[in-house]
Amino acid sequence: MTPAIEFTSVPPWAVAPRRASADVSGRYWTVIAFAGGESTATEWVAELESCHPGASPRVYLVSDDGAATGAVDADVATARVGWRLMIAGPADACLRLRAHALGIGVGDDEITVASTDVTDRDVHCAHCRAVTHDAVPLGGVVDCRGCGRRLAVQAHVSRRLGAHLGVLA
Repeated sequence: MTPAIEFTSVPPWAVAPRRASADVSGRYWTVIAFAGGESTATEWVAELESCHPGASPRVYLVSDDGAATGAVDADVATARVGWRLMIAGPADACLRLRAHALGIGVGDDEITVASTDVTDRDVHCAHCRAVTHDAVPLGGVVDCRGCGRRLAVQAHVSRRLGAHLGVLA
């Protein structure tokens, strides 16, 4: 039996696509848009500019994790008080970038996520520690690419890895 999602570590935006409003509480912003998140990024910039005339958020349209983490690393290195990170795109990519940001010291309350697709998941094998990427629902089963075990995808997301937990099915 899967517990109610609000009692798990799985963010609601990793279960169903969700468009969050821009975090207008900040003073400086980095907006990362993976493929599919471009329109959300455009809407966020418009929200920011309407609340903060003259605001100039840094917007990065990225195609992969390397470009996204590079942009976040560069902006965190020069961040000031009031800096915010907003991420839009497929939930699996958002989870990985969120994990990276948390790992370098960005606070959860400084991150806003809008997911556009929740089909694909990264599943961390509790047995061999390999990460398998596949289109699998919560509670579904996937073959581990590392050890070949059949893994049941749990309603648990590692904040450190940005991946769902997979245990022997």
